[in-house]
Amino acid sequence: MQPAADSEQVRSATDTRGKHRISAELKRLEQEARFLEEELEMLEETEASSAVCKELLNTVETRPDPLLPLTNGPTNPLWDRWFEGPQDPSGCRCWIL
Repeated sequence: MQPAADSEQVRSATDTRGKHRISAELKRLEQEARFLEEELEMLEETEASSAVCKELLNTVETRPDPLLPLTNGPTNPLWDRWFEGPQDPSGCRCWIL
């Protein structure tokens, strides 16, 4: 009779652990569902992202960058030879070009 009582005790312990796992999983799923519902409500309240992007783009394009200096031409015309190359081929004295 002792083995039958032990098997009942093991089975009941297994059942409570199984019930605990199921209830924990159920609580996690309910919490995730609440989180997704809150996120969906937030998304419904926000404007369309394309409208926000267009507004941001217009703001960025119309204002000059405060960190970049405003120049209409090169500040030092001698720098042109380093970035644009020689204007006439006879002025080039380098071997690469």
